[in-house]
Amino acid sequence: MRSLKIERAQRPNPRAQAGRKPARAARKPAAQPAARRDEEAATIFSRVLRRLRAFATRPMLTLTGGLVSFALIAALLAGGYVGRAAARIHNGFAVLIGDAGFGISEIHISGNRRTPDQGVIAALGMQPGQSIFGADLGAAYDRLSQLPWVASVDVMRRYPDAVFVSIVEKRPFALWNSPHGVVIVERNGHVITGEDIGKFARLPKLVGAGAPETAADLVDAVQAHRAIAARIAAYARQSERRWNLILDDGVVVKLPESGWAKELDALDHLIIDAGILERDVTEIDLRSPTHYFFVLRSGETKDVERGKET
Repeated sequence: MRSLKIERAQRPNPRAQAGRKPARAARKPAAQPAARRDEEAATIFSRVLRRLRAFATRPMLTLTGGLVSFALIAALLAGGYVGRAAARIHNGFAVLIGDAGFGISEIHISGNRRTPDQGVIAALGMQPGQSIFGADLGAAYDRLSQLPWVASVDVMRRYPDAVFVSIVEKRPFALWNSPHGVVIVERNGHVITGEDIGKFARLPKLVGAGAPETAADLVDAVQAHRAIAARIAAYARQSERRWNLILDDGVVVKLPESGWAKELDALDHLIIDAGILERDVTEIDLRSPTHYFFVLRSGETKDVERGKET
């Protein structure tokens, strides 16, 4: 006899069924947020585009809007509102920088023999307490370079609060009786100033157009001849071609256009050996290569062959 195992069917459990919740209805998938935003953006863009097209189709309205905008900007600029606002911001920042220890409190000046300190400070254009960062060194350099005696200048700032000015001054060479009065000139002929010329009375005196630019070699040569240098009163340029020497007793010495260096040797000989200035002469003409010509105070003219003067 076989034994069979029969599985008993499970009976329904009322408690279990009572504890179960009814199945929920399937939800509809929600709309994706990104897609919704894209739709809204497209809608806004299309509205703006339509408005721009409508605005562009009315040129008078466009022109009027542009003119109104331009007038508004011009009014702000003309009224100084923008400039005043910027100035207030700049000034406030400068005060803040100064209070932090970066305000100018020292100005050091060197090399100025003939340029007064006050003139340098005025040209520098910097105020005590001014921000050292805001100091315009380029503009200060330009102003200092315009001072009469300044040949070159260097302006530097040294943090936190000092400005250094180093000046190289021009060297006076001669006094020139210019069409506008007596002025001091450099060796190259450039005019320095016409002020305080009394301090430079011992400088060589130049007369005539073109004298300052061409006098340097002649002045140097005369200074090498002691007898002439002791009697020279002025150097007179003639027609911008040649020179006359004016001696201290009013005697005029006429030099040739070229070869005047050799004639200075001859004049030195006439003064020292012939004692020509002890005679009654008012003019010595050295332009002839063969003769000396002398004009006496009486108006008489004499000529002496070179090498035979006594």
